[in-house]
Amino acid sequence: MQKDVQVALVEGSEDSGGSESRYRASGGVRPGGYVRVNICAGQVAALGAKLALSRARASGSGLASSVSWWRNAVMYEVYLRSFADGDGDGIGDIPGLRSRVPYLRDLGVDGILITPWYPSPMKDGGYDVSSYVGIEPLFGTLADARELIDDAHGNDLKVVVDFVANHTSDQHPWFKRALAAAPGSGRARYHFRDGKGPGGSDPPNDWISAFGGSAWTRIIEPDGIPGQWYLHLFSPAQPDLNWDNLQVRSDFESILRFWFDFGLDGLRIDAASGFAKDPALPDFGFAAGDIFQPVKWTGSPLWDVEGVHDILRSWRAIADSYDGERMFVGEVVVNGPQRLARYMRPGELHTTFNLDFLKSPLDPGQLRQVIDSTTAAFGQVGAPAAWVLSSHDETRHVTRYGRASTGVPVPPPYPFPPSDRALGTRRARAMLLLLLALPGLAFLYQGEELGLWEIENLPDGDIHDPVWESSGHSIRGRDGCRIPLPWSGTQPPFGFTTPDRKPWLPQPPQWREFTAEAETGREDSMLNLYRTALRIRRTRITAHDAPLTWIQATPNVLAFDRGTQLRCTINLSAQPCPISGHVLIASQSIPPGQLPADVAAWTN
Repeated sequence: MQKDVQVALVEGSEDSGGSESRYRASGGVRPGGYVRVNICAGQVAALGAKLALSRARASGSGLASSVSWWRNAVMYEVYLRSFADGDGDGIGDIPGLRSRVPYLRDLGVDGILITPWYPSPMKDGGYDVSSYVGIEPLFGTLADARELIDDAHGNDLKVVVDFVANHTSDQHPWFKRALAAAPGSGRARYHFRDGKGPGGSDPPNDWISAFGGSAWTRIIEPDGIPGQWYLHLFSPAQPDLNWDNLQVRSDFESILRFWFDFGLDGLRIDAASGFAKDPALPDFGFAAGDIFQPVKWTGSPLWDVEGVHDILRSWRAIADSYDGERMFVGEVVVNGPQRLARYMRPGELHTTFNLDFLKSPLDPGQLRQVIDSTTAAFGQVGAPAAWVLSSHDETRHVTRYGRASTGVPVPPPYPFPPSDRALGTRRARAMLLLLLALPGLAFLYQGEELGLWEIENLPDGDIHDPVWESSGHSIRGRDGCRIPLPWSGTQPPFGFTTPDRKPWLPQPPQWREFTAEAETGREDSMLNLYRTALRIRRTRITAHDAPLTWIQATPNVLAFDRGTQLRCTINLSAQPCPISGHVLIASQSIPPGQLPADVAAWTN
């Protein structure tokens, strides 16, 4: 019986006769064999367009429905492995996400941001990509991805996917060919260098990795002798690409076109500030034990290097060539809002995450300083800010806000400081109203709408984050914010997967009261607070998009207007403060005319 065959391109080599690509025949089931063909690099985009021919762009990305859709959007980040399992293997996947699209629609968000779904050895949760134009079999197929996009668009939800271009997996064909090649041009896609010291036994320079230790790993050459070193700003399984290589640039431009033709509304650019390096790869003065903190660097040769902007401009030209607006949101970690704003100059990224807001302690002065400096810097380049409280990389804010120190310390302390969950939850509810009242975009992280907290007591044997090993078991990593979501029922796996299957990370039994099912039935639940606030935001804030105007308030209280439609007040003092006007929503039940401590309200 003949089946319709779905094809996925896998990136090519640098052969003189043109790029070599392969098509994966999946026939709507889990990927099977390969068919090898030779094509030139320029054909990749055209083939991607053919894959997308049957899609109607008006279903979610046409001009009439998407002009500047992103400027005030509320996006929901899905950590795919932990959102919902559709095939019963204990790992979240695209069919599982697709089954929950109605939930996201009813929550009231404007779109979903999905963590990397590309083929990967999963040594860093999919941020180690072995092919850029396919789907990791654990997550589904290209057919599943197409159906998800169509369903999302049919429910007025945009779809943005994380794009990892600073580095590949060490299992990517490009890197495998580089390892097999002799030193020289065959390794030009990556940063290979001879070592220093006797016999090249020392790394080429003093650069450090974000995951701890040196940013260099020495390889064993094909003849069995220790040879050159390669650069990896993250784990050794994630070798950094050389963005001065024209073939790298050309291939990624084709990959971008593939996914835009496929129907994505945008891409999150992972580690965007790390693409370019000083070609001389000079020392930067790191010492043993130094921590990877780009927010403190000036003039770094490995991060926030000027050449990155040329790359981003070429990408923006591709995005702008499509009908409607395809957007880029960058993960850009640099020293201050002025440096950050440079990534959003006309013709570059549409916006970047405001990680200073996420990391800020609950201090009114510091919060206002972050808000003011961000809106001023971003306003100079005509870009909206993207506000966020939690992500797949950070301790959940319910836990952070319950601690004596409510910011994000670097490095994260261990043993973990105690956290008052009731206090953290109260503050998290208040901060939601502050977040959603700010001008620009807001990004929510899965599970925060349920009030989930960080799981900090995972057994050592259940830790998957590579930073656990690379830090010598001194940093436990990010798995605690990546626990699979609880959907229904009174015991694990809480509807995440089939009852007889254990999720890939264990869920705490206490989550029985925090399932989506349980919270839907409680009027005062965190879930219903999110639903109500998102509904009011759409009518009172997004529809009018008025500027932020600060209002003089009592000490340790922040208050501002968004035009005449809404005033946001958050009381971060230890005492009640007066409040006037009609209350549209409050983060807790409040008495008339008063706003208790650690509570926020919207009034008009």
